[in-house]
Amino acid sequence: MCILEVLFLIKLLHFINAAADCSISTCSIGDVPVRFPFRIEGQQPRNCGYPGFDLSCNNQSSTVLKLPHSGDFLVRDINYLTQQIQLYDSDNCLAKRLLQLNLSGSPFLGFFHQNYTFLSCPTQLVKSRFTTINCLSNSTISVLATSSLNLVNEMSSSCDVISTLKIPVSWPVKYNEGFTSDLSENLLLTWFSPDCNKCETQGSMCGFHGNASQEIGCFYDSKKGKSASDLRVFGIFILLIGIPVLVCASGIAISLYLMPWHPRTNEANATQRNSTIAAVSPQPTILVLGLDESTIESFDKLVLGESKRLPGPNGSTCAICLSEYNSKETVRIIPECKHCFHADCVDEWLRMNSTCPVCRKSPSPAHVRSSNI
Repeated sequence: MCILEVLFLIKLLHFINAAADCSISTCSIGDVPVRFPFRIEGQQPRNCGYPGFDLSCNNQSSTVLKLPHSGDFLVRDINYLTQQIQLYDSDNCLAKRLLQLNLSGSPFLGFFHQNYTFLSCPTQLVKSRFTTINCLSNSTISVLATSSLNLVNEMSSSCDVISTLKIPVSWPVKYNEGFTSDLSENLLLTWFSPDCNKCETQGSMCGFHGNASQEIGCFYDSKKGKSASDLRVFGIFILLIGIPVLVCASGIAISLYLMPWHPRTNEANATQRNSTIAAVSPQPTILVLGLDESTIESFDKLVLGESKRLPGPNGSTCAICLSEYNSKETVRIIPECKHCFHADCVDEWLRMNSTCPVCRKSPSPAHVRSSNI
């Protein structure tokens, strides 16, 4: 027991020191607060951020995220609870960046995707009729972007198709027939690893257990009542209590060792010690990552008809495999938020995660209990 206490105190103090060193940082006053899994290079130690989540500050003191194959983007906002980051282009021409966007090599993914076709049209033909991408247009040529196949077919005789791409969007547009977009909204991306949703929901923050550890745990959010110095004081307080306990335990062990040996006494002491150890031994913790099969099977299924129409706030593609839905395919519906996915895709997800892949909502406790009865 004494050895376990010492190891526990050492591990706790390492964790407290690591948490205290990783304070929240910003590039300027009022800018985006940066904390785990992100870190600002040159301002926060390397162990304060997860690999691939390094940020930097530019000459204008703005927060910058560099994607390996798409260059620098400015950071508008980071939502640590929903694990989303909003990016924008410093030249206010996000559409140009989207034409060459490549997220490979980074931990970030598009939140939703939608096919957009870029068209190059004579300005006189489209002037005042459609929303144009001004930063890609000039006095004679106007560039349009649309998700409407009917509009693409209608304009194909007068315009040139530049490219058709699957673009990350904040929310897929279902009824966009005959309209174009300048694609000037923020680029919304998400990440799945590290998954700090449970820590954030509990009011805690993620972090590494120590400077050399890759194990992630939760610690108390210093913004909600305790500073880094308070955490250190708490650790010292625990240490001061632990030392007397260790001294007492050592004294008892020495006394038992020096007692005269007697078969019956030894047998009785051994029995008593075994009983005590069995009584105080910690029970193994069972970590449940996802939902059980009975709960998953209790979620409604739907076989798509020819119209491929889905209930709730859903697009035409599965947000997990990014494949379009086809008729006669089976989809499963998350009960709380009504988001739909291919049944095979979401079943595999729910076995490892207890939340919706899109909005991160969990089934209500009442629903889970009823499915287990």
